[in-house]
Amino acid sequence: MGLTLWENLQKCLFRAVSGFFLLLFRLFLRQVPAKATKLPPIRNPLLTVPAVQLAEKIRRREVTSVEVVQAYIDRIQEVNPLINAVVKDRFSAALSEAAHADQLIDEETGGEDALADRLPLLGVPLSVKESFFLQGMPCSTGLVSRAQFLASGDAPTVALLKRAGAIPLGVTNTPELCMWMESSNNLYGITNNPYDLQRMCGGSSGGEGSILASGGAVIGIGSDIGGSIRMPSFFNGIFGHKGTTGIVSNDGQHPPNSGRQDEYLSTGPMCRYAEDLLPMLKILAGPNAEKLSLSTEVDLKKLRFFTVVDDGGSPLTSPVDKQLVEAQRKVAQRLEADLGVKVKEISFPQLKYAYQIWDTYLALPDDEGKPPQPFVELMADGGPAVWPVWELIKWLFGKSEHTIAAIGLAIVWSIQSATPSQFILQQKEALQHSIEEVLGSNGVLLFPSHPLLALKHHHALLTLYNVGYTGIFNILGLPVTQCPLGLSKEGLPLGIQVVAGKLQDRLTLAMALYLQKAFGGWRDPGAA
Repeated sequence: MGLTLWENLQKCLFRAVSGFFLLLFRLFLRQVPAKATKLPPIRNPLLTVPAVQLAEKIRRREVTSVEVVQAYIDRIQEVNPLINAVVKDRFSAALSEAAHADQLIDEETGGEDALADRLPLLGVPLSVKESFFLQGMPCSTGLVSRAQFLASGDAPTVALLKRAGAIPLGVTNTPELCMWMESSNNLYGITNNPYDLQRMCGGSSGGEGSILASGGAVIGIGSDIGGSIRMPSFFNGIFGHKGTTGIVSNDGQHPPNSGRQDEYLSTGPMCRYAEDLLPMLKILAGPNAEKLSLSTEVDLKKLRFFTVVDDGGSPLTSPVDKQLVEAQRKVAQRLEADLGVKVKEISFPQLKYAYQIWDTYLALPDDEGKPPQPFVELMADGGPAVWPVWELIKWLFGKSEHTIAAIGLAIVWSIQSATPSQFILQQKEALQHSIEEVLGSNGVLLFPSHPLLALKHHHALLTLYNVGYTGIFNILGLPVTQCPLGLSKEGLPLGIQVVAGKLQDRLTLAMALYLQKAFGGWRDPGAA
């Protein structure tokens, strides 16, 4: 199939799908009550201390873990009625664990350094995305049929954070089956953006992004197969890291991976403060941490910098918001002024096929030829087969257990061709070669985190192809850190993706620290 013909077919499909969603969207909007309440500002100074400093203060007995955990519980109880981010708490257990942490510190005989080495996050509160197994807590990913499910153990990554001394406060909302850009489902409802409660918080780690930005958590854990850490981190003005593929375990999550999806999924840290990213990644990576050389100092002046302003003009994606273009330009100017480097503007023509590459590779079979589990089977969760068109009819009458986003995805994916486009496979290979050649071991690339600022609730139904801006880096397996860059004229977060070569995560984490200092990092949405 020729290139021009293929592009024209994509345009026609996009128009048809957009028109279909627009009709449903207009019907759906009537069900959404408007909210205009503003979040209260943060008043307790304990809520504005990075996790690494909190751990140090707790070890030095400058503050108790019980005081810190109680401060965060109070904040969650204050903001969660407005944002609906934490869907199930474990406050009583968290306070008991905090008291135990304080007791461990009182009884420690090896000194503060030994305690820091053994339990680097001792007494620090943590939020957990509801798709991770956390013992005794739900793991439904918004499926009504999984409402009664409780995890009997911890996901490996959750266990590592708990072994480091972190104390989970509860689990946070996701889209249905974690496959959408907005965290809304028929089990827990919709999660709001703390900077504007009428806007989306992103997905699939949207509850994490919302509660972290609101000051209800200081560190959290998310997962990312198409931008599910980076999009909510961007929309909520916090830091989020999608690491090099294959370093951090993806086990202990729902839905389970199938096909080649484990190659593209990345579990990683989300936080308000850049200095918490590296310690968290080191803990999450476990024995694989040494592959990332995280202890190696990074001299930003010795790096090579590149900027890509958009995806090259895909007919499927939205143009990049002018405020985001300007913010990225300011980052380049600041780097040149501060570090004496040259930020080179480049482009990759294959990027305009980012969405198609992501969509194609997620559907590829594994080495044994077994394809991914169909989305309609995941929706059924072992029950009777889901017929997406029938679910759509039921939804129109308020009878479906599934969201319109999940139903729409099921319809689109059920009519997809099972044979991957050779043209798209070739574009991915060409892009992989070009971008890895440019980055090498000391290159850093700036790229928009998303073409648009946080949208009003449910408007993502009309912009599903914008996931290409983040999803392409899952397929390429590259480390990416989303960094906040202040607020727009509407008071919404600005941000940027910082990309590096494989196993060069320390470069993007060092850039996060630099950008936090240069642009101010996270802003309290109650004070913004």
